[in-house]
Amino acid sequence: MLLSLLYVLISGIALPVGGIQMQYLWRNQLGDVYSLGLGSAACLGAAAATMSGWCSLTVGSFVCTLICTLICFFVTLKVNTQQLITFGILFGTFVGSLGTIVVTNAPNGDLLKQYYLWGAANFRLEGVTTADILFSLALFAVGLGAALSKAGLLTRHFKEETEISAMGKALLLLAIMCLVTSAVSICGPIGFISLGVPNLSRLICKSKDIRAHYLISSAMGVGLLLVTYLVVQYVNFGIYLPISATMAIIALPLMAMIFVKGEK
Repeated sequence: MLLSLLYVLISGIALPVGGIQMQYLWRNQLGDVYSLGLGSAACLGAAAATMSGWCSLTVGSFVCTLICTLICFFVTLKVNTQQLITFGILFGTFVGSLGTIVVTNAPNGDLLKQYYLWGAANFRLEGVTTADILFSLALFAVGLGAALSKAGLLTRHFKEETEISAMGKALLLLAIMCLVTSAVSICGPIGFISLGVPNLSRLICKSKDIRAHYLISSAMGVGLLLVTYLVVQYVNFGIYLPISATMAIIALPLMAMIFVKGEK
């Protein structure tokens, strides 16, 4: 229970903070950590590990997300932001297709169920080892430390007061991916909060200082995930409710109301 709540906390911070960094880095409200294929890579790694048994599910997920990060790192050195977004969408589709092939050739139903339970991101942490946890916490510390240390640079970049070099963007991307992978490799992909929460934060708070949005996005992300987790655990009406799907159902009406209010 306590370990599950720890990863509710980590995921609620890591994903929104990674998302707001992407939006500031791209100067685009559609910036999202999953846009570069990270979610698809995590699923592919988890599927390959589950079906083959060559390593733990979390290790397989981490290895593939790391490979995805390194590919995007080198692509960032060569292309502009618009081209990077296009590449990320195409690359994510390609990686997702590989994952689909692996999953549809599952040796048996038990392995298929194990994979889908991880993908549902219900914080059950089945099969997660102490080493997995320690490594995940190290990644989280590195990613969060980089986010805080580069906050001023990202703010100035977003306000077009300075321009981050291609190498600087690539290094920031690597740090963002470390932050997000710390949650994804353990809990599975959790949609919505890495894109929706940062946009809500920017509607609520008009400050361009990214540090303000770190605080607001983290508070909103943790709160939303905690409410969703409690609903899934205790108000599930006797059925299995995946975290991501349940969170979208809970949060989308709220998000729609805030956006409408913001437009007015």
